[in-house]
Amino acid sequence: MRIVVTRSAAKAEPLAERLTALGHEVVRCPLIRIESLGDEPVDPAGYDWVVVTSPNGAAELARRLTGTPAHIAAIGRGTADALREHGLEADLVPSVATQEGLLAELPPGRLLLAAAEGARRLLIEERNADFVALYRTIELRPETPPDGDVALLASASAARAFAATGATMPVVAIGPQTAAAARELGLDVAAVAESHDVEGLLDVVASLT
Repeated sequence: MRIVVTRSAAKAEPLAERLTALGHEVVRCPLIRIESLGDEPVDPAGYDWVVVTSPNGAAELARRLTGTPAHIAAIGRGTADALREHGLEADLVPSVATQEGLLAELPPGRLLLAAAEGARRLLIEERNADFVALYRTIELRPETPPDGDVALLASASAARAFAATGATMPVVAIGPQTAAAARELGLDVAAVAESHDVEGLLDVVASLT
């Protein structure tokens, strides 16, 4: 099966290598680029929880962190793994990898949401979390639409960029927010990963073959 991988170039290779090892033909079509929003230090003092909602956020937080957070919450396994790669251990990974899942399991306390510019504000609205924008996602426009049997989408930004290419193949979404964005854009969502990470995407691909 020809599988279009739309993750940023830096994040695509581990997924592409595993798909290739499973016998699939991988079409690399990066549709997003991550841009840091600066080098200002992030001071976790005074917060009971620092909440991280993506592997990109984990990398940026680790780079800019000036102290040891009291507790860290990661939205999913992939984000927890990225934190661990940078020497940070997540104290909470919710059973449902969404902000709703985090809300359901986060104990009381003062929160700092460390995420992308324009990230969902559910934790801010419901728990009065403070917010620091660590990076922005820039949508890319390839010269020609990608060609494959199915495309893997790991964010709403990737869904928007994919729709803009005019490609008509079905897509697999990493989670419900990405799936909702894809459907709103008229994309054919063939499946949604049960666990909202690379492992979940690989499980879906296995079910489609």
